[in-house]
Amino acid sequence: MTYPIDQTHAVELTSWVEAANLPDSDFPIQNLPFCVFQRNDGGDSRPGVAIGDQILDLRRCAEGSLLPPEFVPAARLGDLSAIMQLSLSQRRALRHWLSDALSDLDSAVAEARENLLVAQSSVKLLLPCRVGNYTDFYASIYHATNVGSMLRPDNPLLPNYKHIPIGYHGRASSVVASGTPCHRPTGQLPPGEGESGPGFGPCKNLDYELEVGMFVGRGNELGETIPIARAEERLFGLCLLNDWSARDMQRWEYQPLGPFLAKSFLTTISPFVVTMEALAPFRAPAFVRTDGDPQPLDYLRDATNQQAGGVDLRLEVYLDTEQMRREGVAAERLSSGSMQSMYWTIGQMLTHHSSNGCNMQTGDLLGTGTVSGPERNSRGCLLELTWDGEFGAPVPGSQRTPLSLPTGEKRVFLAAGDRVILRGSCEREGFRRIGFGECAGTVTN
Repeated sequence: MTYPIDQTHAVELTSWVEAANLPDSDFPIQNLPFCVFQRNDGGDSRPGVAIGDQILDLRRCAEGSLLPPEFVPAARLGDLSAIMQLSLSQRRALRHWLSDALSDLDSAVAEARENLLVAQSSVKLLLPCRVGNYTDFYASIYHATNVGSMLRPDNPLLPNYKHIPIGYHGRASSVVASGTPCHRPTGQLPPGEGESGPGFGPCKNLDYELEVGMFVGRGNELGETIPIARAEERLFGLCLLNDWSARDMQRWEYQPLGPFLAKSFLTTISPFVVTMEALAPFRAPAFVRTDGDPQPLDYLRDATNQQAGGVDLRLEVYLDTEQMRREGVAAERLSSGSMQSMYWTIGQMLTHHSSNGCNMQTGDLLGTGTVSGPERNSRGCLLELTWDGEFGAPVPGSQRTPLSLPTGEKRVFLAAGDRVILRGSCEREGFRRIGFGECAGTVTN
């Protein structure tokens, strides 16, 4: 399926929230991402919609009899779970109501704006919902090839990679909202030079991974599958995701079963969920496979998915060290990539996940895996950025060149006080730019 482009995406549409009309705003009226927040002056958590530098309080809209009756029960909850469960027609109706209410200066919402709007700077942004299940994929062929080249220079990609979306079940309880500190994990570390066995202590090779998260809207029953032609209607929206990784722990423990404690200590997501409806103008073809690559099996192949299963989403990583903040130096951009470089589409990942009858549930979170591209400056983690190998021309061993920062500091992996910031935005001629906000976390030790 494809999401329609309609009047809510019109480039000339403006809001009476003036900040939403600024050209660099992440949240113009064409975006309308959902979030969950808590006012700094107290109160409970509640759903909201970002507009400019403000948040529209949906619960107060419901209490003031401004929200259409069919949305009132969902708006009264403390998270987005009921909004995620809305049918496609209901989701579109809610988007149209929000667009009208925030663009019409004579609307009841505009008249009650002082009671309904709250500045983003004066709230605590929370997880959009309780994440019951979290699965992380490995969907970038560039990332998989680079990492494989470090481990298996003569055979970087395992034989199944081009046939199947690879993934693993992550730890839902350690998924946190942007701004939560990252405590350096401890664990078993591989034997060092001259050592006969592993040690135990703080991770020495702490890394980030630039990813996109996908929230499931309506799930499927146990034993049922989600066909590729219907996969995207089960997705509610996207966010940014940082899959923090302890690379030395990972190197020691990943065989034979894959990621465990090296990944389960923390996963950070941005608090704003950009809906599939908002992304309609920014869809793109699926990854163009090279000659000789196998085509997806029938259950993963659909004409619409091939034509518009990709997302034209630009992603960036910034690093802000303790010394940089102290000296007033701006955060340094480490890389810039695109979600269009993903070998598997979001629809294919969801369809494959359910292909064995696994019951997906509302609020389930899926990660794309590290988003990396073919150029060195599009690599989505330090493991790749500081590696001296070039895509398609692997260099044996673990040769690394540290990154040089404006303060003279150097990094191979993350140090105490380092703040990692992920940003994302969609831009296309004829449409307003929409953003995803920030996904940030600071290493505390």
